[in-house]
Amino acid sequence: MSRGCAGRQIPQGTPLGDDFHLYDTTLVDGARREGIAYSVKDRLEVARLLDNLGVGYIEGGRPGATPQDIEFFRRAGSGELELRHAVLVAAGTVGEPGRKAEGDPQVRALLDAQTPVVTLAVPADRRHIERVQGIDVAEQTEAVGDTVRFLTSEGRRVFLAAQHFFDGYEHDRDAALRVLTAGVEAGADVAVLCDTNGGQLPGWLSEIVQEVVFRTGFRIGVHCRDDAGCAVANTIAAVQAGAMHVRCAANGYGERVGNPDLFTVIGNLVTKLELPVLPQGGLAELTRTSQAVAEIANVGPEIHRPYVGSAAFTASTTVDPIMHSHVDPAAFGNTARTLVAATVGRVSIELKAAEYGLDLPVSPETLDRVSARIRDMETAGWSFEAADASLELLLRKEVGENVAPYDALSYRVLLARRPDGSVGSEANVLLAIDGAEAHGSADGSGPVEALDAALRQALAPHLAWLGDVQLVDYKVRTLTAGAEAVTRVSITSRDAGGEWTTVGTHPSVVEASMLALTDALAYKQLREREVIIVGGW
Repeated sequence: MSRGCAGRQIPQGTPLGDDFHLYDTTLVDGARREGIAYSVKDRLEVARLLDNLGVGYIEGGRPGATPQDIEFFRRAGSGELELRHAVLVAAGTVGEPGRKAEGDPQVRALLDAQTPVVTLAVPADRRHIERVQGIDVAEQTEAVGDTVRFLTSEGRRVFLAAQHFFDGYEHDRDAALRVLTAGVEAGADVAVLCDTNGGQLPGWLSEIVQEVVFRTGFRIGVHCRDDAGCAVANTIAAVQAGAMHVRCAANGYGERVGNPDLFTVIGNLVTKLELPVLPQGGLAELTRTSQAVAEIANVGPEIHRPYVGSAAFTASTTVDPIMHSHVDPAAFGNTARTLVAATVGRVSIELKAAEYGLDLPVSPETLDRVSARIRDMETAGWSFEAADASLELLLRKEVGENVAPYDALSYRVLLARRPDGSVGSEANVLLAIDGAEAHGSADGSGPVEALDAALRQALAPHLAWLGDVQLVDYKVRTLTAGAEAVTRVSITSRDAGGEWTTVGTHPSVVEASMLALTDALAYKQLREREVIIVGGW
């Protein structure tokens, strides 16, 4: 890790060096999202992913706050976390007013974390200072100055995060600026203006940032929240107004409705403002990194995320992809997709077939037949927008390819309530594969789990790759009401190469599930390029 002037810790390999900071708070502010609970191992892995992407600063935690924070910094400091690009940051608050920082346990914990950079959070809204903390602005600024001076004297670079700054600035400009000035004059290198409540709009925020930059001459950063749906827009507006330090979180994770999405902000900075904030090759890692962080967080991928979502570059029909894409999806490690819906036409079918590498006969009769087939299925309740795997299999069937991994001769699923009150299922399947019959029988907590297990038992001797396939998501939607209601089942499967989604529709939820399960295995077989059986489902 190199040092700039005055001992500044500068990220390695970022094209803009210390002139512009890409600061990530996925492990701190992002971890406050409901449903996310990172283990220490998870934190280390997320930090590695962000470092590989090329983020400049990674906020690792709040030293001393929890046993996990303590363990994270211990393991990071022991050499378990080797960063190639990023600088690790410890986050905390200024020392307690009236107490010397050198004797404050929380400030000491920041030093013990052994990070080269420390971020200090401090309220900059006079109302918060007086009503919540019970002190006056003078006491606040004294504590800020004392804490910053102590940390810088110990060789730490300090970023000052002014909480509630925008609301405080609108209420009492001089008080908010006094907090900033106390920190910067004591040695803080960046004054981060925080829209803590997330209520700013781009025009308002931009005006304040520009004014603060002009009045102070400080190096200004921003940390926006998304409560008004403007976190990314506010961040970009702040950069255009003079901010040189932006705080974001992967996939927009964070408390309430979240933070600025790191990947969207990067995409906009690079393509719209022409700021090369990542090292060479980093931009192409955007989609993979987004998906990997979502997997570790155990949060389903949000397909509509700009730049990195699987739906980000879809179009219902287009001969020229540039007509429906504002940037090249490949630049972000993403791909363009053609959306096939109930209004599907010849052009969409042709483009979709080309996307799959399928040599589809181009006669009008063939295209009309395939289009009509898909429209009829959509009318009956099928949906292929999010089930590309089933759509590819359907197109291949329509041109005469055999894509079935087996013939299902029969199956039966039983649901039973036991004397102890527990409910379970038993499934039996009879298949034709490799010219012979294969039988499977298995129990499960529900009919789909039992059916999946019975299929695997029957197929395991015949499909060497079967153990690689995991069922990771299962959704059921009822499409019509009444006893004969039609249900649609979507199943997402995964192997080492990625995920794919298949769909089945039928009045019986079990049959709909069987159709989706069969397609899931057929798609895997297609990827393996193996012919298992002659016959069809």
